[in-house]
Amino acid sequence: MKNNEFVKAKSKARKEREVLVEKVYELIAGGVMVRDPERLDIRGTLTCGKNVEIDINVVIEGNVVLGDSVFVGANCILKNCEIGNGTHINSFSLIESSTVGKDCQVGPYGRLRPGTLIANGVQIGNFVEIKNSKIDSKCRINHLSFIGDSVLEDEVTIGAGTITCNHDGIDVNKTIIGKGAYIGSGCNLVAPIVINHGSTIGAGSTITHDTPSNLLTIARSRQNVVKNWKKIKITSDKG
Repeated sequence: MKNNEFVKAKSKARKEREVLVEKVYELIAGGVMVRDPERLDIRGTLTCGKNVEIDINVVIEGNVVLGDSVFVGANCILKNCEIGNGTHINSFSLIESSTVGKDCQVGPYGRLRPGTLIANGVQIGNFVEIKNSKIDSKCRINHLSFIGDSVLEDEVTIGAGTITCNHDGIDVNKTIIGKGAYIGSGCNLVAPIVINHGSTIGAGSTITHDTPSNLLTIARSRQNVVKNWKKIKITSDKG
């Protein structure tokens, strides 16, 4: 690049940055707590309610609406989404084309993919991914889970490491989980499937058929001990 082209590019970048920072200071003037104006990147439109706090290295894309008393942690990316009053989006979370209700917790390291609708009082924890799903009020999905193409009614609990198996190699299938159901840790819910209200699924189960209401369902192989089994010794190769 020639010297004059470099100067023009540098000048253009500086002007663009000045416009972005001006947007941030307009937010601050409106009462938004921005931890570092130089490290908030607004690439679209950001509308904020009262008492909003935004930490460092947050990227805003498209049209984003933050309700009253929303907290956005460091290193989050928000794209075309709406966040309800009192909700905390914790660090390193990505929310895209989704709606989150009031008084929710998302992250850290949460991911809400397009088509996700989260009701009020929901907990979406660390390393949880939600895709094209409706999560009703007071559900808890706190650890290491994937919920795709699903409907969770009120007060469902999803244990750590549980996933919905929504794709059969050809089609995307739906999982429906009724009110108050409890899904233990490490379960596979093979869609299409209905987990009826109040159902409890034992940890480590792979569920392939609809489950009855208010009963415990367990689907895992029996634990066996192999007698007279000898472990193979592995010797290091010094050659």
